[in-house]
Amino acid sequence: MLDQANYTPRLRALYDETVKSALKEQFGYANDMMIPRLDKIVLNIGAGAEAVRDSKKAKSAQDDLSAIAGQKAVVTKAKKSIAGFRVREGMPLGAKVTLRGARMYEFLDRLVTIALPRVRDFRGVNGKSFDGRGNYAMGLKEHIVFPEINFDKVDEVWGMDIIICTTAKTDAEAKALLKGFNLPFNS
Repeated sequence: MLDQANYTPRLRALYDETVKSALKEQFGYANDMMIPRLDKIVLNIGAGAEAVRDSKKAKSAQDDLSAIAGQKAVVTKAKKSIAGFRVREGMPLGAKVTLRGARMYEFLDRLVTIALPRVRDFRGVNGKSFDGRGNYAMGLKEHIVFPEINFDKVDEVWGMDIIICTTAKTDAEAKALLKGFNLPFNS
């Protein structure tokens, strides 16, 4: 069992040793508190039409997301009723989880080193998917690229949203930070 008090994730150590100093040199920050860092990573699976037909699908998405994240996911529910989609207010539609601290760095490490290389026809992630405030969003078509998911027991393949929130003020700073973590950008 890991001793959580003395454990430092591999990417956190990489950030402290090399990425931090490289960013300070590249952007000329006056002090260390100005250097961008990871704030949180939000994972989301929307079960959509499948969840409308079968309420167990949202529970299945929650279980899969909990396995991937390493902490319990929350079921997301419909805010408004939409008759055309047969959605009622409060109906479970998917799952989400917010990662911070050591779990966040561990997830990013697994994403970059294990999951993304397993994606079919992978040519890098889009370098333009920043929001203008230093946050990066990406999507996966299949959640089964993560090793925590047992391929034989999967009843439904879900798409997945991954939002990486940083303390960077601009997209250029955030992109430099994520490049320091070896996120493979295609442009």
